[in-house]
Amino acid sequence: MSATSLPSPRSTQAALDQVMRTNVWRASERAVSRATTMATGHAMLDQELPNGGWPRSALVELLVQQHGIGEMQLLKPALAGLSRQQRVAFIQPPYLPHVMACRSWRLNEQNVLWLRPKSSADALWSAEQILKNGSCGAVVLWQSNVRPESLRRLNLAAQSTDTWLWLIRPLAAAADASVSPLRIALRPALGGVSVDIVKRKGPTCEAPIFVPLLDMPAGRQLEQDHHEAPRHRVLTTASIGSAVPALV
Repeated sequence: MSATSLPSPRSTQAALDQVMRTNVWRASERAVSRATTMATGHAMLDQELPNGGWPRSALVELLVQQHGIGEMQLLKPALAGLSRQQRVAFIQPPYLPHVMACRSWRLNEQNVLWLRPKSSADALWSAEQILKNGSCGAVVLWQSNVRPESLRRLNLAAQSTDTWLWLIRPLAAAADASVSPLRIALRPALGGVSVDIVKRKGPTCEAPIFVPLLDMPAGRQLEQDHHEAPRHRVLTTASIGSAVPALV
């Protein structure tokens, strides 16, 4: 009876190295996974995000110093692409979405759903329902105060669907713990925005990233304070179960 041959130490080490290279994530490296991502449309930002873009099926937080500093400009390439084939839901935005501005951004306004629930609880519930039923390709939710339990519910709902989810919150929330795998702080900068990656899978991003937004002044047409009289047609608010809002 012949003895079973054993692999040499060299071949064993080579196999172990291959496993380490392909299947093990080191905290000093940006995470790479099988998760689906979409390019942000901003090359410098993509270079710093795991898998090179916005993650799908995950809660992504945008923490803004104030509304209207360029957060929608940052999302414009992604939203424009998604709206060609799928609905995009805006839930409790602080400004009125304008039809002409949507068109100038190449957003398909027929696929833009604007929800204006009466309370934060209703807004969070609306976002959960959209995520669970998969009726939209993307959800952008604005909230000032969100409890940790609500964040967990949103993240779980996002993980169960093929929808992109962005939660826009005040910059002060950066000091709070969050289950979100990607948290980005935004501050105004001349000609664009200054981006701090507060949390990502991988090493800490040591320095802010400047993201140029070339059409920033024109882009602010999309956002108008509720207290101002609209200068253009606006998308009408829709009920929770509506498919597509009518235009006025």
